[in-house]
Amino acid sequence: MAGKRREYDEEDVRIRPGRSSRPRTRTRPRHEDAVPAFVVSVARGRYICVLIDLDRDEGPGVPEGGTDAPALVTAMRARELGRKSVVVGDRVFLVGDTTGRDGALARIVRIDERRSVLRRTADDDETTAEGRLERVVVANADQLVIVSSLADPPPRTGFIDRCLVAAYDANISPLLCLTKSDLASPAEVLDYYAELDLRYVLLRPDADLAELRQLLGDRISVMVGHSGVGKSTLVNRLVPAAARAVGTVSAIGRGRHTSTSAVALHLPPLSADGPDRGGAAGWIIDTPGIRSFGLAHVSANSLLHGFSDLVEGTVDCPPNCEHTAAEAECALPAWVAAGHADQRRLASYRRLLASRAGETE
Repeated sequence: MAGKRREYDEEDVRIRPGRSSRPRTRTRPRHEDAVPAFVVSVARGRYICVLIDLDRDEGPGVPEGGTDAPALVTAMRARELGRKSVVVGDRVFLVGDTTGRDGALARIVRIDERRSVLRRTADDDETTAEGRLERVVVANADQLVIVSSLADPPPRTGFIDRCLVAAYDANISPLLCLTKSDLASPAEVLDYYAELDLRYVLLRPDADLAELRQLLGDRISVMVGHSGVGKSTLVNRLVPAAARAVGTVSAIGRGRHTSTSAVALHLPPLSADGPDRGGAAGWIIDTPGIRSFGLAHVSANSLLHGFSDLVEGTVDCPPNCEHTAAEAECALPAWVAAGHADQRRLASYRRLLASRAGETE
């Protein structure tokens, strides 16, 4: 007897799910075996890191194996990081091949929370395209070393003022480093900043760097300055193994760019004959020579933080005073006239305010 013909319905249909329709989970691997590292340079989507020991403190730590030529690990960002940026100074966690061998590649799977972020823009006016382009210079810096020469090229206090504003805005301690003190006197620059509690060091080609080394110890210090001020020469003296390129100053008094990218360097022990400091001599981050330090990311009110000698003078200002030259009732001119601050400091502050407003300096 012939069997009945089977009737099919939709329950008999089996559709294999496409790759794009497969259910996904939000669960991400925890990477509990990830090892801590410190980003020392960034180039073309690759991140050069040094494995570190975090047992000492919350800083970048000490390179594994000591301070002598630690292994450099090349890494890439893991996809789960999304658009999170990774910059020099970041403390990250790696998985994969962390041996540092040729051809080895690790993955950055986690970025520690940053303790500080030093930023700059190409312009002061946030309404311009350059002002909206905010760039992170370094992360986790404790100290901003502003390198300025006293001659060839001459000091530019306007640039130093900008660096001070950026440092205070990022909650980073500033340190003024005046080079080439054998060519000119520092009196004028020091007088300009006499009302500020600003630490400084004077350097000449044959100067002992012991004082500067003490100020750099156990910290992450980022060094900024115009090209030609002797920054690369200073870095080579602090870290002889760095071999940073050294250029000359052009005939018009402008330096040539010799450092092309930021790089973090671990300082050697303070003294080969001194007590063992466990390698905790600090890090310096050398940055490329820059000609401008845009402050579009700093609010107009925060600009005053870089001019602490003027703060007390604003107490008698009317409410919502913008402290510009157009403010007839601004109390700052009287404060300066009474000898509480330098007239040049007020002029510099007002130039920054005018630049933020899009006016030509």
